Amino acid sequence: MNTAKPGHPVRGSGTGRPIMALLDLLGRRWSLRVLWELHQAPASFRELQSRCEGLSPSVLNTRLNELREARLVENGERGYQLSRLGLELVEQFLPLTLWAESWAENLPLPAEN
Repeated sequence: MNTAKPGHPVRGSGTGRPIMALLDLLGRRWSLRVLWELHQAPASFRELQSRCEGLSPSVLNTRLNELREARLVENGERGYQLSRLGLELVEQFLPLTLWAESWAENLPLPAEN
């Protein structure tokens, strides 16, 4: 498994800096969506797949394994859930979310066809 880890080269960076490893992990297809869905509520594999419309079981399995290895997701009583580190990470998204909303307001509206 090619899991992004601090101290190891990742896509776009041979340095292994923690921020580069994190951005590599979060930039993988469906990683952010899985974290977002688990932030809403814990879920079984099937429930999580249902919430992530269009996500194949093999990709979900791969992402869950990567996120568990990164200690952002863990198995709980009600299925998969964010770990303490995963919750801390999602909380760090709030300032970025606010910035993104401001950015979107400053972009021109899409042209209607």
